[in-house]
Amino acid sequence: MKAAVIPNLGKHNAQLQTEKLVRELRGLGIDVLMKESFKNSFVNPDIMFYNDFYEMLNGCDIVIAVGGDGTIIHNARHAAAAGKPILGINVGRLGFVAGLETDEYGELKKLVSGDFSVEDRMMLKIQIKSSGSVQTHMALNDAVIARGSLSRILDLQVKFNGAKVCDYRADGLIISTPTGSTAYSLAAGGPVIDPAMDCILLSPICPHSLFTRPVVFDAQAHLNVRAHSDYQGETFLTIDGEEFYKITGDTESIDISRAEKHARLIQLKKRNFYEVVNEKLGERRN
Repeated sequence: MKAAVIPNLGKHNAQLQTEKLVRELRGLGIDVLMKESFKNSFVNPDIMFYNDFYEMLNGCDIVIAVGGDGTIIHNARHAAAAGKPILGINVGRLGFVAGLETDEYGELKKLVSGDFSVEDRMMLKIQIKSSGSVQTHMALNDAVIARGSLSRILDLQVKFNGAKVCDYRADGLIISTPTGSTAYSLAAGGPVIDPAMDCILLSPICPHSLFTRPVVFDAQAHLNVRAHSDYQGETFLTIDGEEFYKITGDTESIDISRAEKHARLIQLKKRNFYEVVNEKLGERRN
């Protein structure tokens, strides 16, 4: 077995934990692949370094990301594009999509024995249509259309399968997967959705209405969003909290639907989703 290990060395303790991870994997007979840019940080003759990131992904059997949720989600999209499953190791805070904590490396032996499961997680396809051109992106968590820091409230028109659904006056909209339902959407008042489900969740951000509520669409839905403001200001599309695109007057619409590919998350521990929700998001008691 070959594992592509991708750490976020900007995280506290990530260097130490990645060195420990590499030793554990090699002790299990698993080959370790890493990007050439990490060569100076990990002086280990047992690591195979690659100049080409995508060649490394194509040459591995699994991807292991060491970091917080952002690191894991970022690399899960790359792993999904390459058709590889990913294991997240949490050195961040919540680590909601992580499969292991740093005190659980003993579970890694299940990679060799095959005693693990792989969860398919639905992703979104986001298309930005502007002046005849189309940009296409994928999201595991969410796509957020929101005003800039100095902008006023937005008018947002949402169509479902070509038919108008609703007009919102709000600071923005969050369109999320079930995986993303426990992220920004939850903070905006959206429901918690089991990631085993396939659906698309729309949650308004600070809507200017007494009766506006989140809406859950089926997985086959095609949503079309147009954003407009009567005031001069900036509007942005943010994908998984890391990719930012300015929405200008030339932007015709943002189309969102289910992506063809799934993210595949390796689970080494037998826990159900609601146990994870309680552990990560429940109230802490002494």
